Amino acid sequence: MAVSNATPELPADFADLAPFADWALNTWRERYDKRLASSMDDMQAFYDAMMPRLPDILAHCDSFDLGELPDDAHNLLLLVFALGEASFPVEAWRQPRVPDSGSADLEMVREPRR
Repeated sequence: MAVSNATPELPADFADLAPFADWALNTWRERYDKRLASSMDDMQAFYDAMMPRLPDILAHCDSFDLGELPDDAHNLLLLVFALGEASFPVEAWRQPRVPDSGSADLEMVREPRR
């Protein structure tokens, strides 16, 4: 599969989240690496933009069967997954890595199917 450098599209009602479309990553590993590579200011901005929109995002995604999400809604769901990845650093740790974890790393054995 070829890797696309195109910015992931979002539904028109969520155009305000376009600056954060680069967080719409397909795998947990990509989201985790994005978190580790992001500054706290960048994560805070992403978190602040996403949190107030979360009820609308979930309502929009819930209007489709999960297996039939259009690509733009799927990208929106990926942003929700990324928010989950960014929330603990923003809310609790104030740093991208888990405190006092040294060089520990996580590995996901299996990703959910699309």
